[in-house]
Amino acid sequence: MKKTNTIINTARETILTESNAIANLAKLIDADFEEAVKFILNSNGRVIVTGIGKSANIATKIVATFNSTGTPAIFMHAADAIHGDLGNVQKDDVVICLSKSGNTPEIKVLVPFIKNYGNKIVAITSNVDSYLGEHADFTLNAYVEKEACPNNLAPTTSTTAQLVLGDALAVCLLELRGFTSKDFAKYHPGGALGKRLYLRVSDLVENNQIPKVNDTDSIAKVIVEISEKRLGVTAVLTKDKLVGIITDGDIRRMLSKTTQISQFTAKDIMGKSPKTIHEDAMAIDALNTMEKNSITQMLVVDNKNNYVGVVHLHDLIKEGIF
Repeated sequence: MKKTNTIINTARETILTESNAIANLAKLIDADFEEAVKFILNSNGRVIVTGIGKSANIATKIVATFNSTGTPAIFMHAADAIHGDLGNVQKDDVVICLSKSGNTPEIKVLVPFIKNYGNKIVAITSNVDSYLGEHADFTLNAYVEKEACPNNLAPTTSTTAQLVLGDALAVCLLELRGFTSKDFAKYHPGGALGKRLYLRVSDLVENNQIPKVNDTDSIAKVIVEISEKRLGVTAVLTKDKLVGIITDGDIRRMLSKTTQISQFTAKDIMGKSPKTIHEDAMAIDALNTMEKNSITQMLVVDNKNNYVGVVHLHDLIKEGIF
């Protein structure tokens, strides 16, 4: 039990140490941050993000975030840069350098070359008085009091601070560019996230059968239609106009009261004014409506309010949206 408590306490201390450091970053945002964002926004080039060691790992994530939110970016390892990869830096590119100390040998070698090329440098460093901090065009203060590591050695809090400042840059640029969810979908076409942003109801219903009965049809025919189409529901039409819905639950409730079904027709047990959704609506909107109304399927209509099919909760689950 003692070891378990020690593990839990260490985990909590790590999280609190890092969260306190991140909260303090908000106080360190200054004019340099604002000017860096404006310069990147108005630049005709890309953003080159560089670092060494664990900072290089953080740099790759920042690059990924930039690219996915409308700011073209590439990663350049600081050590590789001074051995040929400086060719990645083109005119008008902005270089973001990540370094906790700001005094690593590779950074000291790299910075003058970048400056000689005429490119602007944005520093993200915990030491604004360092070589990097003093030679950068814009210096973002990523100061942390201590690492979460008990020896104050392993990059933990400091790399988290770098990551958060990278996110702050990306989000500011995103908002200034007017980057919308539709833009986001262009860069995230795969996976559940992408599908939430681009998949429409019409994409889901095109392969489904279209259960339907007339309002004067017998209950026996209704049961057969629901069973054969396997969507747990059927639309009820009057002269091709949608007037109601019958679910397998409606059938069960009717049979719990009487087995004399020959005297009933579809219009006797149908639900009137059924929930419908337009075929051009987003699939995620269908899911939200189903959850709000505690239902598992909806009838789909077109521009003329004609019934065109059924979207089922299973369709959404299969696509990974649920």
